[in-house]
Amino acid sequence: MTAVDARLRPAAGRAFPAGFRWGTATAAYQIEGAAAEDGRTPSIWDTFSRTPGKVRNGDTGDIAADHYHRMAEDVALMRDLGVTDYRFSVSWSRVQPTGSGPASQKGLDFYRRLTDELRGAGIRPVATLYHWDLPQELETPSADGPGGWPHRDTAERFAEYAALTAGALGDRVATWTTLNEPWCAAFLGYASGVHAPGRTDPAASLRAAHHFNLAHGLAVRALRAALPASAEVSLTLNLHAVRPLTGSDADRDAARRVDALGNRVFLDPVFHGRLPEDLVADTAALTDWSFVRDGDLEAASAPVDSLGINYYSPTVVAAGTHEGPSPWPGAEGHVRFEPAPGPRTAMDWPVDADGLYELLTRLRDELPHVPLVITENGAAYDDYADPSGAVHDPERVAYLHQHLAAVHRALADGVDVRGYFLWSLLDNFEWAYGYGKRFGIVHVDFASQRRTPKDSARWYADVIARGGLPG
Repeated sequence: MTAVDARLRPAAGRAFPAGFRWGTATAAYQIEGAAAEDGRTPSIWDTFSRTPGKVRNGDTGDIAADHYHRMAEDVALMRDLGVTDYRFSVSWSRVQPTGSGPASQKGLDFYRRLTDELRGAGIRPVATLYHWDLPQELETPSADGPGGWPHRDTAERFAEYAALTAGALGDRVATWTTLNEPWCAAFLGYASGVHAPGRTDPAASLRAAHHFNLAHGLAVRALRAALPASAEVSLTLNLHAVRPLTGSDADRDAARRVDALGNRVFLDPVFHGRLPEDLVADTAALTDWSFVRDGDLEAASAPVDSLGINYYSPTVVAAGTHEGPSPWPGAEGHVRFEPAPGPRTAMDWPVDADGLYELLTRLRDELPHVPLVITENGAAYDDYADPSGAVHDPERVAYLHQHLAAVHRALADGVDVRGYFLWSLLDNFEWAYGYGKRFGIVHVDFASQRRTPKDSARWYADVIARGGLPG
């Protein structure tokens, strides 16, 4: 019997380990609103969303779910669900306007109030320092050269921001995540341009990816110095469950290229202190990687206490050509993305919980001493309130059930999974999709800001109460 097996309760149904962390998650720009209040300055997503044609319907996060003013109501919703943990992100430009200099005490006060409210409700705060909202001033080019994550200085500024925030909230928050999904921020933001800041420079996206790794490592050091020894420090990656369309050599090589750019570009530096050799070779026509300086990889591999995994659907690839601006620099002429079979969500993403199991067991084998946490998992569907005011979302319930069953199967197979954070608590600003996609288990009427728990919220509350899945 493994240590994980021993933690499983012998109760009826599919029980999860004692002490398993049941949470939900959000991100600052997607829910907070109050975009110009109490000293907050614009982030790259403020700028991007106000640029015509970048976000569906011209939507912005100016108001979003108005969480900044309705925080206590939202914490009460979580208390009623019975969640043990809440994963939120800190807005860099709310805490440190312009990305440098002293902290805004009004900005910090919001997160003090939030974490105090959570603790008072018996909910453990889990803080993410970066969920894509870089202060615009750090992105804007200066006399020192181009700004943003392709610029090395941004990594150093991030470490300063991490130390400042931890110094203010370290007595309230015991679990810290440096970055959320640096793949999206680097490659959707700087290669394909579909996310902020909207640049289409493949070489810059590779520099950004490296500087995210460096920023993570520098922030880990800063957090360790500022926090009690008992604090947990982590990183969250949206790792890709990559499958070749066929067993042909060409399709398997396409999968290798996507695995290098989607997974190992972060896993290898952070956990092994090295760059993937095949990635360097695949991208040689774009860069010689000379921006990687002595000591960078050692810094990037500062030890963490856990790894967060965000998973929504698998990735199926074949040999071919990707059309249009690509978030896969160096792979454009070699990889074609294929639709996976099965039902699909409102995002047109396939529903396939086996991909989550594949990722978890892969990480068990490759990183056997690193505890794992599912930091995002969920689905968007076309929810609406019926005439009685109820919101029925059976597709989301089915999705969540399948994916939690995959987590349970991974646990039974020896994967050290410590928690599950459902994405998302609230319907929110869904990045380039604006308010057209609903991921929440709580419905938000954005005109009135009325919150209505969906059927999936009640289902999740039951799972938490029973400590596992029924049946």
